[in-house]
Amino acid sequence: MVLTRSPRRRMVFVAVLGATTLVMAGCSDGPSEPKPLPDESVHETANSGPGSGRHREALSAYRAMWGDLARASKTSDASSESLDDHAEGGALQLMKYGLRNAKKADRVVKGTPRPHPEVVSAEDAKVIIRDCVDGRDWLNYKLNGEPEDRNPGSHFKTDATVKRSDGVWKVSRLYMHEGGSC
Repeated sequence: MVLTRSPRRRMVFVAVLGATTLVMAGCSDGPSEPKPLPDESVHETANSGPGSGRHREALSAYRAMWGDLARASKTSDASSESLDDHAEGGALQLMKYGLRNAKKADRVVKGTPRPHPEVVSAEDAKVIIRDCVDGRDWLNYKLNGEPEDRNPGSHFKTDATVKRSDGVWKVSRLYMHEGGSC
């Protein structure tokens, strides 16, 4: 549930991403049904605590994943080689699935999502992130360049797991909540 213009009507890509997230959760290393993170657990930021270097690296990979997705969304290109630069596993599959479905629906997304992530918890090679992505400037368009509708975008809650493997941080789990969820 990423690319939407209103809480009621998210673009095709976002709706597909939401449905896919439920399916893909079984493919990731998370529980079969994603559960929201408790609000009281959000206490760490990129500049706090002894793991702040690890936090910065994980947050950087997470933000870069959004950049990769935004670039691929401009053409609904599920085969974009940059998608796996900062994502793997269920997160990568979710993005590709959403892009394929947007392509089938003759939709693209223009603009830029603006993440505002916070570290919820961290272990040596795993960082859990909660975000309220600003999608007001990341909107759905028809292939002829017309906006899909006249509704403004919205903010949406996102939960992510970023893992380090072979010295590289990548988003491995991604769950995007409905528009207006934060």
